[in-house]
Amino acid sequence: MARVFAYPDAQRARIGANFHQLPVNQPVTAVNNYAEQGPMQYQHSGAAPVHTFNSFGRHYADAEVTVEDGWESDGALVRAAATLHAEDDDFGQAGTLVREVFDDAQRDRFVATVAGALAGIDEQVLARAFQYWRSVDETIGCRIEEAVLSNQA
Repeated sequence: MARVFAYPDAQRARIGANFHQLPVNQPVTAVNNYAEQGPMQYQHSGAAPVHTFNSFGRHYADAEVTVEDGWESDGALVRAAATLHAEDDDFGQAGTLVREVFDDAQRDRFVATVAGALAGIDEQVLARAFQYWRSVDETIGCRIEEAVLSNQA
């Protein structure tokens, strides 16, 4: 049993985080995860992003996952979207931070930082980012959009 833990750990120590990409270390069944950055990257996925819920059609971006027999649990295993509740508030704390905690200089630096991070982003993703920041705070969202669009011009 110790070898089950020791061998992968030794591979990670010697080769790096992407040890499973070497042909001799590859699993029999394809692994569809997004762990493809870091040292010793053997397989390259090109310009495809390495995060989940991407908009660029990666071959397993929206793959349907099934749970096979053999799982043990106290209840039923269900793969379902989270149910939204009336008390759910994804943007309240961030909005309070921007409006009530930040002073004007901090807001200016915040807008510059976010606008700089959004430089060169695909238009579809950029539109969602602007909508996201307007959900946090309408004024900040508009300022970020203006800063990004003025930097692109």
